[in-house]
Amino acid sequence: MAHKINIQDIGFIRHNVLQIQTDRPSGYDFTPGQACEMSIDQPKWKEEKRPFTFTSLPDDGFLQFTIKVYPDHDGVTDQLQTLEQGDSLLISDSWGAISYQGPGIFLAGGAGVTPFIAIIKDLARKGNLEGNKLIFGNQRERDIILQSDFERWLGKDFINILSDEHSSKFPHGNIDKEFIKNHTENLDKKFYLCGPPPMMDSVYNALLELDVPKKNIITEDFD
Repeated sequence: MAHKINIQDIGFIRHNVLQIQTDRPSGYDFTPGQACEMSIDQPKWKEEKRPFTFTSLPDDGFLQFTIKVYPDHDGVTDQLQTLEQGDSLLISDSWGAISYQGPGIFLAGGAGVTPFIAIIKDLARKGNLEGNKLIFGNQRERDIILQSDFERWLGKDFINILSDEHSSKFPHGNIDKEFIKNHTENLDKKFYLCGPPPMMDSVYNALLELDVPKKNIITEDFD
């Protein structure tokens, strides 16, 4: 079922990350970590649907989306940045397999962190963050989405690694078997995984090599 929503606020929170806040349809529900199909309510774009994750919480009176923009793609995310307050979007009912299933390690690459934003925000509001950690891979420090929020929520349990930039603050490289092992005290817990497909394949295999049971790996591929 399609729902029409109107933009209340829109703007960049990082050089390539757009945050959109909209009104919320009556009775519309979702759980932290879920997403919806979204399109722009314009003749040329109505059928161009893309999956985006809610970064607001179910008890908020609005919907919020935190979206990485790819100008070189000349597609939906590029078009989104031309929208203004009062413009309309179309969304489907909520869906998604990523949900909080207990304390664990969140492994994110780039925009793959978005399903974890609402989950970690929800845990922070409830005071239930103990035992959780976020390992976040990006190309450069300027790409780290909601860096200050995650630092405030998680403190020392917010671990970053940069693939394209050498920094005195963060290690250089990718999330791999050794990095996971070195930053995980207990492998007998849940592992939440989301990111670009090559990263997800690599990290998923690394977790299996570390003898993490498949049932403890919670993931969803946004093909």
